[in-house]
Amino acid sequence: MSIKYHCLNPIADCGLGKLTDDYVRTEKFDEAQAVFVRSAKMDELQPGPGLLAVARAGAGVNNIPHAEYAKKGIVVFNTPGANANGVKELVIAAMLLASRDIVGGIDWVEKNASDPAIAKAAEKAKKAFAGTEIMGKKLGVVGLGAIGQKIANVAVDLGMEVYGFDPYLSVDAALRLSSDVKVCKNVETIYRECDFITIHVPALESTKGMINADAISLMKKGVIVINCARDVLVNEPDMLVALESGKVRKYVTDFPNPTTAGKKGVIVIPHLGASTEEAEDNCAVMAVKEMRDFIENGNIANSVNFPACSLGPASKPARLAICHQNVANMIGTFTSILGEAKVNIDAIANKSRGEIAYTLIDADAPVPADVVAKLAASDAVLRVRVIK
Repeated sequence: MSIKYHCLNPIADCGLGKLTDDYVRTEKFDEAQAVFVRSAKMDELQPGPGLLAVARAGAGVNNIPHAEYAKKGIVVFNTPGANANGVKELVIAAMLLASRDIVGGIDWVEKNASDPAIAKAAEKAKKAFAGTEIMGKKLGVVGLGAIGQKIANVAVDLGMEVYGFDPYLSVDAALRLSSDVKVCKNVETIYRECDFITIHVPALESTKGMINADAISLMKKGVIVINCARDVLVNEPDMLVALESGKVRKYVTDFPNPTTAGKKGVIVIPHLGASTEEAEDNCAVMAVKEMRDFIENGNIANSVNFPACSLGPASKPARLAICHQNVANMIGTFTSILGEAKVNIDAIANKSRGEIAYTLIDADAPVPADVVAKLAASDAVLRVRVIK
């Protein structure tokens, strides 16, 4: 087996080092079977016919046309949780930066560095940079996924009163959440109650611009809003109006743009959420593991456009991976074709996600090429791949 892979962005060597000699790097995107990406925009790129999967070394996939890729049988992976600790730590830093004018104080020291009496002058000047502590304050965490639950838990340890909201809170996430976190039934409770609000939700049509004038109107006067998730979650013109009026005390964003850069009351960080050595390493390793398991075994985990599906290691004589539309009787069609060819099915797994479905089939003997062709002939089949 020889698999050509392409990197659209630099991927940490600790991840790429986990590829075997069967994986050969190519500098041509259109001839790659596997692609690794971080933030490069892929909308204008034309994938070659052999592209099987894209692995995003990070959580967000707004830069990948994953819905269109699904229709072509191209699986898109991300690495949820791999950068969670890095983002968590930045959010804690954001709360401290917004509560106390640390940056203003550092700037003052730099401007007065040549003053021989700087120590004495600092004692007079420091009152201009005084702030408030976060202990005892109420923090609202909107979105309790891998990042949100880490922030909620550490905020509890810092002595904050923590409120959380997530309409899709999973059982696993709930079990990892501190029992001291107050889980709310609606986001409006967080808007009304909290001194700090941090958002950690994906960019969907339902979440874009969710922090707008209406949401801000429900918030406490002097609230601090933090956005280290997605730039589009906050209606920033509305936020600037709220800052000017004093309704919002500070807005911290990890997404620089002309709307907020340099504006009063806004602390803009240059997209540092996952920019730690550890986060980049974790994302790279996770992306490569996901890609290898898919290429070598056909298994899917952490895909944003295909369902999770696994039959474990490909240890049987044959394994087929079939990407197809989620329509009736597909399993019956596959089993009939294999049965007519006297191919004995050892195991089968089928999962669906919206309009897309995925089927793995293990057989006790290699499947002839003409039988594979019959499986692929259905209009509802997007791709058939012989794993072995």
